Amino acid sequence: MTQDTHRARKRFGQNFLQDQGLINRLVHLINPQPEDAVVEIGPGQGALTEPLLQTLTSLDAVEIDRDLVALLREKFQGKPLTIHESDALQYDFNQLIDNQPIRVIGNLPYNISTPLIFHLLDYQTAIKDMHFMLQLEVVERLAAKPGTKAYGRISVISQYYCDVAQCFLVPPTAFHPQPKVMSAIVKLTPRPFSIRVQNDDLFIRLVKACFAQRRKTLKNNLKSILTSEQMQQLDCDLSLRPEALPVEMYVKLTNTIDALWGADGLLDSPKKKTIGKKHKKDVQK
Repeated sequence: MTQDTHRARKRFGQNFLQDQGLINRLVHLINPQPEDAVVEIGPGQGALTEPLLQTLTSLDAVEIDRDLVALLREKFQGKPLTIHESDALQYDFNQLIDNQPIRVIGNLPYNISTPLIFHLLDYQTAIKDMHFMLQLEVVERLAAKPGTKAYGRISVISQYYCDVAQCFLVPPTAFHPQPKVMSAIVKLTPRPFSIRVQNDDLFIRLVKACFAQRRKTLKNNLKSILTSEQMQQLDCDLSLRPEALPVEMYVKLTNTIDALWGADGLLDSPKKKTIGKKHKKDVQK
């Protein structure tokens, strides 16, 4: 199969980047260095792969479409490209982590972009940065500030683990086939914690509960996991709506709950202390 004969598959959410000017702009933004450990998710037909290989000593790529895997292996035969035929949502990125942090890039399918980002956050201590092309609406939610309409659970969780920067817009005409929405480039940089949550799973549960119904107050939303007596001991104005609280306050609330009652004190008691697969669908809503 050649690049010209491959048809984009809707089930994989395939929209192939074809604007060379935007490709060059993205490569300039990423600024790859020869010895960087770079992982490309969903390389597609290799539009971004090709310029990356002009600089990198080696490149790993994760691709689920077996036809594209065959196309890429033929196209880049003899090049330092290692293709891992796998679903990135299920892939264990520990296999690619060696003596240096990895840099992750990709033009992500809209239908899996949020759960995939949260899957990667499980490896955030071993990731240097991530550059993704996403639906503009998702990027705006990732980067949203407290008090705005777009600010939600995705904003809180992603901004706790990473610095989030919206870089530039990408029009539908940059792809084939053309999507019906605008896209944007976002950079996620895992950051050191000024205040660390003591229980990551508790943090996820708390944020999920607070944003369960955006138009209700924190007090009404927290009834699902805390008793009235427990809520009275929280140093927070629970008459506020969830979008009013900055990320730091969610961290403090998590640690207060963990110190006073621990996980067993919640009405919906979490057991794990990682983001965990069972929360991947929750945090994207």
